[in-house]
Amino acid sequence: MKLKVNQQERGYEGDPQMPLMWYLRDELALTGTKFGCGTGLCGACTVHIDGKAVRSCVTVMKDVSDHAVTTIEGLSSDGNHPVQKAWRAANVPQCGYCQCGQIMSAAGLLAENKNPSDDDIFAAMSGNICRCGCYQRIFSAIKSAAKEA
Repeated sequence: MKLKVNQQERGYEGDPQMPLMWYLRDELALTGTKFGCGTGLCGACTVHIDGKAVRSCVTVMKDVSDHAVTTIEGLSSDGNHPVQKAWRAANVPQCGYCQCGQIMSAAGLLAENKNPSDDDIFAAMSGNICRCGCYQRIFSAIKSAAKEA
């Protein structure tokens, strides 16, 4: 099967039931996508498929054939996506483990909704868990990024 990862054409000949996350991490060495719960509940593995935020740990390879996948490494060539800039400005990360998934969910939200309400942000981010409890800084960063997006 063929797919596009971070704007590069890729081929895959393995098990069509393999989770996308393992293909990204183990075969393409794109380790920004993190393994968290393995059941799509924590959001650490969030990537974009055709611009929509999805959990890569529960998305299998057969479902991404002929689709475009964007990981945190492909979100911005220089790390200056509005969400990434807002994250740095707000000093969001503490341990950092969940941050790639958080950023990908936030970027997916802002791609669909340039002016999200507080409820929109809570709804979009409710599936991303931060064990350090950085939720207030995450919320502030998303509000800031929305002003720039």
